[in-house]
Amino acid sequence: MRAKPKTELRPAIFLDQTTAYHADRCEPLVRAVARGEVKLRALARRGYPGSALPARILPEVSTVGFWDATTTQNWGLDWHRNEGIELTYLSRGRLDFAVDGRSHPLESGCLTITRPWQAHRVGNPNVRASRLHWLILDVGVRRPNQNWHWPDWLILSPDDLHRLTNILRHNERPVWKVNARIGDCFERIASLLAANNPQRAHTWLQFHLNELLLAVLEMLRSKKVVLDEKLSTSRRTVELFLAALPDHLETLWTLDEMAARCGLGRTRFADYCRQITNVTPLEYLLNCRMDAACRQLRLAPERSISDIGFACGFQSSQYFTTIFHRCTGLSPREFRKRNTSDWPTPLA
Repeated sequence: MRAKPKTELRPAIFLDQTTAYHADRCEPLVRAVARGEVKLRALARRGYPGSALPARILPEVSTVGFWDATTTQNWGLDWHRNEGIELTYLSRGRLDFAVDGRSHPLESGCLTITRPWQAHRVGNPNVRASRLHWLILDVGVRRPNQNWHWPDWLILSPDDLHRLTNILRHNERPVWKVNARIGDCFERIASLLAANNPQRAHTWLQFHLNELLLAVLEMLRSKKVVLDEKLSTSRRTVELFLAALPDHLETLWTLDEMAARCGLGRTRFADYCRQITNVTPLEYLLNCRMDAACRQLRLAPERSISDIGFACGFQSSQYFTTIFHRCTGLSPREFRKRNTSDWPTPLA
């Protein structure tokens, strides 16, 4: 799906199932450039490092550029998210790269593709000597399950854009060993950036970005890409919400708020929750809180029972004690006294 050109330059915010995320701005890289430890050439907006892109030039491009580090650095880009589809290409050197908690060591000739707001890391913890190129293209995703909106300046046909979107949204492979054509596209873009004249580079940059995305599409077409339609379904959104919920127990969740985070109505959200967990959303939330409370009572003997109750989302120590006793037959204090490594968690 295409979109009208945007001139909006405010920072993008993504509301996932539990948290509002702000796009990362690569501060460790900015500081390394200021110290003279790495060479950077980029055109950027929305706070990314590099020369400012004029508002009317390729407004969907958040940043396009490269770094050149000739020695191992004392910095890395820890787990972060970006607002657009992000392509990076390692033309020289090696890098440690990870997506969604899984490591993928990169060598020269590797292309990475991360979906909008997908968690990833560069360096482990530091960046090695490397020449890394990148493009972050904002496709308008601010909530789960939204359609992607490609810019009007792309010349790919509607069928090609549909195919590209389908592959990028529905496969979980983040790293590809690619041919020289894609590397040449990135190097031609790098040559433009080195001239440091965004006004004059506009036409050629637009041309090379189209060339790059077409080359990526042709590469993906030539592979046996495994597509999983569930990655963009409402059920998948609920699965991600439920997986993240144990990290956000302090929030005073209601059924309406949980459903809204997934972009669903109460009934549909509750139905998906039952399919996945065999309990209602509020029962699942209570199970998560009880599991967390039992774990803290075992592992943090110095922490007060009241603090543990509040941290797990119980609104008062008395309510925590009442619910805990109802679920386990013990008070939190009695449970702690029986604390052993083999004491079973009362709720799965």
